Amino acid sequence: MKQLPKHLAGKWAILVSCLGLLFFVSPAVTMAASATEIDIGVNETLKKFQKEVSGGSEFLQRAHGVLVFPKVIKAGFGIGGEYGEGALQINGETVDYYSTAAASIGLQLGAQSKSLVVVFLASDSLKYFRNSKGWKAGVDGSVAVVEWGAGEDINTIDIEDPIVGFVFSNKGLMFNLTLEGSKFTRLNK
Repeated sequence: MKQLPKHLAGKWAILVSCLGLLFFVSPAVTMAASATEIDIGVNETLKKFQKEVSGGSEFLQRAHGVLVFPKVIKAGFGIGGEYGEGALQINGETVDYYSTAAASIGLQLGAQSKSLVVVFLASDSLKYFRNSKGWKAGVDGSVAVVEWGAGEDINTIDIEDPIVGFVFSNKGLMFNLTLEGSKFTRLNK
């Protein structure tokens, strides 16, 4: 059997990694959730947010819109990707459904699940998001991932960012994360 030249070996490894990633991510994409399933997940995620974040209910009342992804699956084998489906709520009512997707390169192996809550605190940011064909965090708008101390009320924090995000795992709120590079696309549900 012939050995690949060194300049092609790296490209071959990337191709194999991409195919492996498709194996992990494609079931999540092909088994898209129904609108009802997404709505149930969104409501449960918002309940968890209000329970775990002191002052969360009052904070959400200040929002012009809340984008919620109940389950975002991240998987990787050298090259990673993540995908999830969620809904945008305005005044507590679902107005649109969205998907989120991102890719990453680096040392990674395995899979994990997280929930994502993106809060629009400025009406112009929400309007720009809703009118976009595919909104990318860090390019079309910056999403600040909020951190605070245990027992601190979210309403006591001076948040000046127009868009803020919260990330949950099974163990609770996750910190030191970024949403840069995540793409949000409207779905027809």
